[in-house]
Amino acid sequence: MANEELLAESIDVYIHFLKYLDEFVSRPAAEFQISFEQYLILHDVSRQQDLTLMTIAEDRKVTRSAISRQIRSLLNKDLILQSPDPHDRRKMNLSLTQKGQQAEQQITARVTKRFSSWIGEFGEEQAKQVIDFIREFGIKFANAD
Repeated sequence: MANEELLAESIDVYIHFLKYLDEFVSRPAAEFQISFEQYLILHDVSRQQDLTLMTIAEDRKVTRSAISRQIRSLLNKDLILQSPDPHDRRKMNLSLTQKGQQAEQQITARVTKRFSSWIGEFGEEQAKQVIDFIREFGIKFANAD
């Protein structure tokens, strides 16, 4: 198959199917008017003690301001709290509010259910192959010029 044909097929797959993948993972968080990225912050906060904005930014390799915008929205929705670290008052630790705990638990259950349906449809081996391919593609080309 010529490169032009492969390019045309990859564009077709992107237009018709890969956009659905974003919707597939985003829909469970929609009820709470948060993005999937914001849900992932809630999920991280629910699992780690003394998590800070800077730690999240470093882990995700994004800017502090990008995470700050996400956290500000979660603060405004009363899903998380920021409180000074007792050992270093310059650091602000993140925690979930009761509403945030409920949202995180409900969204996690929905994400797990959706992902389980994906595994049920394709099987664990094929799902793993897709994930491995996407990871390899990202490693090789995500930061390419």
